[in-house]
Amino acid sequence: MHERSGERYTVKLRKAVHVFSAGHFITLANDLCEALHGHNWTVAAAITGPPNPHGMVIDFIQFRDLLSGIIARLDHHMLLPTQNSLLHVATEQLASGRAEVTVRFKDRRWVFPAEECVLLPIANTTAEWLARWIGRELIGTLAAAGTHVSSGLAVEVDECLGQSAVWELIPDIQPD
Repeated sequence: MHERSGERYTVKLRKAVHVFSAGHFITLANDLCEALHGHNWTVAAAITGPPNPHGMVIDFIQFRDLLSGIIARLDHHMLLPTQNSLLHVATEQLASGRAEVTVRFKDRRWVFPAEECVLLPIANTTAEWLARWIGRELIGTLAAAGTHVSSGLAVEVDECLGQSAVWELIPDIQPD
Protein backbone atom coordinates (compact mmCIF):
# COMPACT_ATOMS: atom_id res chain seq x y z
CA MET A 1 0.00 0.00 0.00
CA HIS A 2 1.34 3.42 -0.89
CA GLU A 3 -0.45 5.57 1.66
CA ARG A 4 1.31 8.76 2.62
CA SER A 5 0.82 10.77 5.76
CA GLY A 6 -1.70 13.55 5.20
CA GLU A 7 -3.60 11.74 2.44
CA ARG A 8 -7.14 10.46 2.62
CA TYR A 9 -9.15 8.51 0.03
CA THR A 10 -12.93 8.64 -0.05
CA VAL A 11 -15.37 6.95 -2.42
CA LYS A 12 -18.71 8.78 -2.67
CA LEU A 13 -22.04 7.76 -4.15
CA ARG A 14 -24.91 10.11 -4.94
CA LYS A 15 -26.82 8.49 -7.76
CA ALA A 16 -30.31 8.80 -9.21
CA VAL A 17 -30.98 5.18 -8.20
CA HIS A 18 -30.48 6.07 -4.54
CA VAL A 19 -33.85 7.74 -4.11
CA PHE A 20 -36.80 6.28 -2.27
CA SER A 21 -40.36 7.50 -1.78
CA ALA A 22 -41.82 6.92 1.65
CA GLY A 23 -44.32 8.28 4.12
CA HIS A 24 -43.60 9.27 7.70
CA PHE A 25 -44.42 11.64 10.52
CA ILE A 26 -42.32 12.66 13.50
CA THR A 27 -42.94 13.78 17.04
CA LEU A 28 -41.67 17.33 17.27
CA ALA A 29 -42.16 17.71 21.02
CA ASN A 30 -43.76 15.75 23.86
CA ASP A 31 -47.15 17.17 22.93
CA LEU A 32 -46.72 17.71 19.17
CA CYS A 33 -46.78 15.21 16.30
CA GLU A 34 -46.71 16.39 12.72
CA ALA A 35 -49.19 15.25 10.08
CA LEU A 36 -48.62 12.20 7.94
CA HIS A 37 -46.71 13.13 4.76
CA GLY A 38 -44.07 11.78 2.41
CA HIS A 39 -40.84 12.63 0.68
CA ASN A 40 -38.68 11.55 -2.21
CA TRP A 41 -35.64 10.92 -0.03
CA THR A 42 -32.18 11.01 -1.64
CA VAL A 43 -29.34 9.03 -0.08
CA ALA A 44 -25.62 9.64 -0.52
CA ALA A 45 -22.85 7.63 1.09
CA ALA A 46 -19.08 7.86 1.35
CA ILE A 47 -16.48 5.37 2.53
CA THR A 48 -13.04 6.55 3.57
CA GLY A 49 -10.08 4.20 3.71
CA PRO A 50 -6.83 3.15 2.15
CA PRO A 51 -6.88 1.89 -1.43
CA ASN A 52 -6.36 -1.86 -1.85
CA PRO A 53 -3.47 -3.19 -3.98
CA HIS A 54 -5.65 -2.51 -7.06
CA GLY A 55 -6.08 1.14 -6.12
CA MET A 56 -9.69 0.99 -4.85
CA VAL A 57 -11.12 1.89 -1.45
CA ILE A 58 -14.16 -0.17 -2.49
CA ASP A 59 -15.57 -1.43 -5.78
CA PHE A 60 -18.09 1.24 -6.90
CA ILE A 61 -20.46 -1.43 -8.28
CA GLN A 62 -20.49 -3.43 -5.03
CA PHE A 63 -21.00 -0.25 -3.00
CA ARG A 64 -23.81 0.94 -5.30
CA ASP A 65 -25.62 -2.39 -5.27
CA LEU A 66 -25.43 -2.89 -1.50
CA LEU A 67 -26.71 0.63 -0.84
CA SER A 68 -29.46 0.14 -3.44
CA GLY A 69 -30.62 -3.01 -1.67
CA ILE A 70 -31.02 -1.19 1.63
CA ILE A 71 -32.86 1.73 0.07
CA ALA A 72 -35.20 -0.62 -1.84
CA ARG A 73 -36.47 -1.97 1.50
CA LEU A 74 -37.77 1.52 2.35
CA ASP A 75 -39.20 2.50 -1.04
CA HIS A 76 -42.98 2.99 -1.22
CA HIS A 77 -43.55 2.17 2.43
CA MET A 78 -44.72 3.90 5.58
CA LEU A 79 -41.70 4.36 7.87
CA LEU A 80 -42.55 3.88 11.54
CA PRO A 81 -40.24 4.15 14.56
CA THR A 82 -40.52 1.44 17.19
CA GLN A 83 -38.42 3.16 19.88
CA ASN A 84 -40.37 6.40 20.27
CA SER A 85 -41.70 6.65 23.83
CA LEU A 86 -44.47 9.02 22.67
CA LEU A 87 -45.86 6.62 20.05
CA HIS A 88 -47.47 3.26 20.61
CA VAL A 89 -46.85 1.02 17.58
CA ALA A 90 -48.57 -2.38 17.52
CA THR A 91 -49.00 -5.06 14.87
CA GLU A 92 -52.18 -7.12 14.91
CA GLN A 93 -52.99 -10.28 12.96
CA LEU A 94 -56.48 -10.13 11.48
CA ALA A 95 -58.86 -13.06 11.03
CA SER A 96 -58.32 -12.71 7.28
CA GLY A 97 -54.66 -13.68 7.75
CA ARG A 98 -53.47 -10.19 6.95
CA ALA A 99 -51.87 -7.91 9.50
CA GLU A 100 -52.20 -4.24 10.26
CA VAL A 101 -50.10 -1.77 12.19
CA THR A 102 -51.76 0.69 14.54
CA VAL A 103 -49.93 3.80 15.73
CA ARG A 104 -51.21 6.00 18.54
CA PHE A 105 -50.11 9.45 19.70
CA LYS A 106 -52.28 10.87 22.49
CA ASP A 107 -55.83 10.88 21.01
CA ARG A 108 -54.68 10.36 17.39
CA ARG A 109 -54.68 6.94 15.72
CA TRP A 110 -53.39 5.67 12.36
CA VAL A 111 -53.91 2.19 10.89
CA PHE A 112 -51.77 0.84 8.03
CA PRO A 113 -51.57 -2.50 6.19
CA ALA A 114 -48.52 -4.21 7.75
CA GLU A 115 -47.05 -5.17 4.38
CA GLU A 116 -46.87 -1.46 3.49
CA CYS A 117 -44.90 -0.52 6.63
CA VAL A 118 -41.27 -0.71 7.66
CA LEU A 119 -40.91 -0.82 11.43
CA LEU A 120 -37.54 0.72 12.21
CA PRO A 121 -35.66 0.33 15.52
CA ILE A 122 -35.19 4.10 15.85
CA ALA A 123 -36.69 6.81 18.07
CA ASN A 124 -38.09 8.99 15.26
CA THR A 125 -38.14 8.86 11.47
CA THR A 126 -36.04 11.99 11.12
CA ALA A 127 -33.43 12.34 8.38
CA GLU A 128 -30.78 12.06 11.12
CA TRP A 129 -32.00 8.71 12.45
CA LEU A 130 -32.71 7.36 8.96
CA ALA A 131 -29.13 8.20 7.93
CA ARG A 132 -27.84 6.34 11.00
CA TRP A 133 -30.07 3.32 10.33
CA ILE A 134 -29.01 3.16 6.68
CA GLY A 135 -25.35 3.54 7.70
CA ARG A 136 -25.53 0.72 10.22
CA GLU A 137 -27.35 -1.50 7.75
CA LEU A 138 -24.64 -0.71 5.18
CA ILE A 139 -21.88 -1.65 7.64
CA GLY A 140 -23.57 -5.02 8.25
CA THR A 141 -24.17 -5.65 4.56
CA LEU A 142 -20.58 -4.74 3.67
CA ALA A 143 -19.25 -7.01 6.44
CA ALA A 144 -21.40 -9.89 5.18
CA ALA A 145 -19.87 -9.31 1.73
CA GLY A 146 -16.37 -9.45 3.22
CA THR A 147 -15.69 -5.70 3.23
CA HIS A 148 -15.06 -4.05 6.57
CA VAL A 149 -15.32 -0.30 7.10
CA SER A 150 -12.24 0.59 9.12
CA SER A 151 -11.52 4.23 8.33
CA GLY A 152 -14.91 5.93 8.05
CA LEU A 153 -18.40 5.98 6.63
CA ALA A 154 -20.83 8.84 6.11
CA VAL A 155 -24.47 8.64 5.02
CA GLU A 156 -26.50 11.68 4.01
CA VAL A 157 -30.29 11.60 3.77
CA ASP A 158 -31.95 14.50 1.98
CA GLU A 159 -35.70 14.70 2.55
CA CYS A 160 -36.20 17.47 0.02
CA LEU A 161 -33.75 19.31 -2.17
CA GLY A 162 -31.20 20.99 0.05
CA GLN A 163 -32.56 19.80 3.41
CA SER A 164 -30.46 16.91 4.65
CA ALA A 165 -28.82 15.26 7.63
CA VAL A 166 -25.50 13.40 7.76
CA TRP A 167 -24.49 10.51 10.02
CA GLU A 168 -20.82 9.58 10.24
CA LEU A 169 -19.07 6.58 11.71
CA ILE A 170 -15.90 7.91 13.25
CA PRO A 171 -13.43 5.01 13.47
CA ASP A 172 -11.83 5.92 16.81
CA ILE A 173 -15.20 6.08 18.57
CA GLN A 174 -17.24 2.90 19.07
CA PRO A 175 -20.95 3.28 18.20
CA ASP A 176 -23.64 2.60 20.82
